Amino acid sequence: MPETDVGSAALPVLYSFRRCPYAMRARFALLASGTRCELREVVLRNKPAALIEASPKATVPVLVLPGGQVIDQSLDIMQWALARHDPQAWLQPPKETPETMLALVAQCDGAFKQQLDRYKYPNRFEGVDALQQRAEGALFLQALDQRLVQGSHLFGDRPTLADMAIAPFVRQFAQVDADWFAAQPWPALVNWLATLTASETWREATQKYPPWAPGAARQIFP
Repeated sequence: MPETDVGSAALPVLYSFRRCPYAMRARFALLASGTRCELREVVLRNKPAALIEASPKATVPVLVLPGGQVIDQSLDIMQWALARHDPQAWLQPPKETPETMLALVAQCDGAFKQQLDRYKYPNRFEGVDALQQRAEGALFLQALDQRLVQGSHLFGDRPTLADMAIAPFVRQFAQVDADWFAAQPWPALVNWLATLTASETWREATQKYPPWAPGAARQIFP
């Protein structure tokens, strides 16, 4: 189990939420880089004032560095952590280039995320056809599967930033209708997702933490 108090050493403070895909991928990178931080698990329906003060957008993840700098975009947190220490070379894909890798993540964060939201929460969007959104999102998943036929991961034979940044959103898409997802002709994608979600990195980064409140003992992650 993680330590709950390690004295008064200044550490980055991470506002996070266990099930948020953006927060998940930030935690993956912090874990992979060995960057210790003070984890503050947020209850989204009751966001702490300290989170809103740090980042008015009030969404997770938010990383507050000891010097006061705030990083409040998940991909920026990943790149900041891995630039400090990247022992698994997540920033250096075995195939293609870092620029190509980031372009694939941008596709995930753009059109695919919009389709995911409208597929999962159609009632939040006027005039949305959830099945049409699923069909459009499936085109991105099919493209990922085609990549994975050529290697165990998106850019070769090991995980990179792209795998860990994209997988939480693919998992969320899969969970909307698990039977439908399992029935699709994407064996490489299904295997990739199952492998990542069963990994020690995923397990450690997604374990439960008590909600944070001012005055609580520090929760250190990882």
